[in-house]
Amino acid sequence: GGPRGTAPGQQLRALFYVLPPGESSFRTVEEVPDYVEKSIPFFIAFIVLEFAVSWVQKHKLPGRINDGISSLSLGILSRLPDVLFRSVELISYIYIWDNYRLFELPWDSQWTWYLTLLGVDFAYYCFHRLSHEVNILWAAHQIHHSSEDYNLFTALRQSVLQKYTSWIFNLPMALFIPPSVFAVHLQFNLLYQFWIHTEVITNLGPLEWILNTPSHHRVHHGRNPYCIDKNYGGTLIIWDRIFGTFEAEDAKVVYGLTHPVNSFDPIMLQLRPLAHIWNTFWATPGFCNKLSVIFKGPGWGPGKPRLGLPEEIPVVTGKEVPFNPSVPGYLNCYAVVHFAVVLDLYTELLGTVTMLSQGTILLRIAFIILSLTSFGLLMENK
Repeated sequence: GGPRGTAPGQQLRALFYVLPPGESSFRTVEEVPDYVEKSIPFFIAFIVLEFAVSWVQKHKLPGRINDGISSLSLGILSRLPDVLFRSVELISYIYIWDNYRLFELPWDSQWTWYLTLLGVDFAYYCFHRLSHEVNILWAAHQIHHSSEDYNLFTALRQSVLQKYTSWIFNLPMALFIPPSVFAVHLQFNLLYQFWIHTEVITNLGPLEWILNTPSHHRVHHGRNPYCIDKNYGGTLIIWDRIFGTFEAEDAKVVYGLTHPVNSFDPIMLQLRPLAHIWNTFWATPGFCNKLSVIFKGPGWGPGKPRLGLPEEIPVVTGKEVPFNPSVPGYLNCYAVVHFAVVLDLYTELLGTVTMLSQGTILLRIAFIILSLTSFGLLMENK
């Protein structure tokens, strides 16, 4: 049913990047389905499945209500700018394509399709690595690492600001790869990274050599010293193997930031790292040192190497206790129910945005942000 590329079976295969070129090649950007938006029912179904499998395997749930609502709130927050304007990634790409392209690869060739898969994934590797090695980029990206749980909710925990720097890395492809092909792979690369955020899948055998897998990505989310700055791949793990940033899963991974944030407030989680950079910038003497605060690693300080000193990474004992303020059961129930209402309001907003006035859209966005912030504060007993 519906236009090509949007039947449920195709949508499911898109999540795992196994929708072949013949089913996912389009002449124009306008024809490209919104695979991410149409995946929301699958996200929910897989989250339910993960809960069931985890309960059967380990007799415990894979996450907590407070952390789950916090992750979902950050996910909604990260998508709100797209309600107001078209994605900066596509606008910039199309601009370069229209004005500066050197030659044009055929949009309907499978070679173009596979080349774009590699190109988008390599651009993602470069951007992702810099997001860990450049403090100002890390301030946006660290949102995704701030959860102390590791489950499919964590996959949806995204930064509002990150997409305003990541677009630059894709522009070289705009010199020869049609925007319609790029628009498909940009979505597939993002969708593939959803299902690898889980502990219920342990090892995928020979696929571990080529693909980014749950095992590899658990390492990436760890705060154990052996996990720091490893496994940056999106879909493929080959870039990490080539550039020496690969690390196999070894000791039990403890998730989250080396210095935990201890908050569920989505606005605070987005803005506190920027405030920290701002304060460090003014407190650091010397102009070159000030620039280094912004452009060197988050662990840098005067007299240290660019990425800081490995021995300063806090030791992990395995006895770390996640931030988990005790709140009454009825409050958890209330937050879940009210969150479901806000989620419904958000999906309705996406569906009707073309018919609403700018004022109405802004009011609804403000109401959603206020609600999500309130849930975060309730979960902290504030």
